[in-house]
Amino acid sequence: MVVDDHRLLAEALASALKLRGHRVLAAAAPAAGAADLVISRAPEVCLIGTATPAEPGMFDPVIRIKRERPQVAVVVLGPVPSPRGIAAAFAAGASGYVRHDERIEGVERAIMKARAGEAAVAPQLLQGAFSELLNPVAQPDDEGQRLLQMLTPREVEVLVRVADGEDTRLIAAGMGIAPSTARTHVQRVLMKLGVGSRLEAAALAARTGLLDRAERPASAYEDGGADGGADTATGPEPPR
Repeated sequence: MVVDDHRLLAEALASALKLRGHRVLAAAAPAAGAADLVISRAPEVCLIGTATPAEPGMFDPVIRIKRERPQVAVVVLGPVPSPRGIAAAFAAGASGYVRHDERIEGVERAIMKARAGEAAVAPQLLQGAFSELLNPVAQPDDEGQRLLQMLTPREVEVLVRVADGEDTRLIAAGMGIAPSTARTHVQRVLMKLGVGSRLEAAALAARTGLLDRAERPASAYEDGGADGGADTATGPEPPR
């Protein structure tokens, strides 16, 4: 089964696989409906396309498929990934990762490996992932500076507050913004850092030294700050 947001790509890949003797059950879009389709049809192997492997929740369909149809081998079809992107795919239960620009022979090899229960990842992708994992950044401050340059000052403040354990309500109160705006800032920070959760963002910020370089904002509850303003806005407590 082939599922991708781009119907033309999904149908072209399905046709190419059929010409090579594979029985393709369906080619459908968008990928958001992939889990329901795969669970109902239960193919041996499913190719799921993604344009943003680092986006939070991108591999939720894979998690659900593996939970409800563990016998289905899922191969992610996506762009050139970071090691974290590959790790996120496999952590979700995927059996392989294939680049969008891979030749049909490479896609077919990945299908065969996944069907046989083997990890289906091109050697060059694994080499790049292992190289980054085995040789971490030697100078964390340089990496921290690079991350700082990626974020706006407001996003840096959001990241620091996330690292301090503040939830959306506290971030909004401390920065004097609406909770919906705070959530948008948090999601934008996660996407720019290429992580899938607030915990990962905090860990990355600490590991790279970003937190040491960023100016720490005042707590929402310090010196009658934002929280005090919120109390004033709600009015005095009614008499008993």
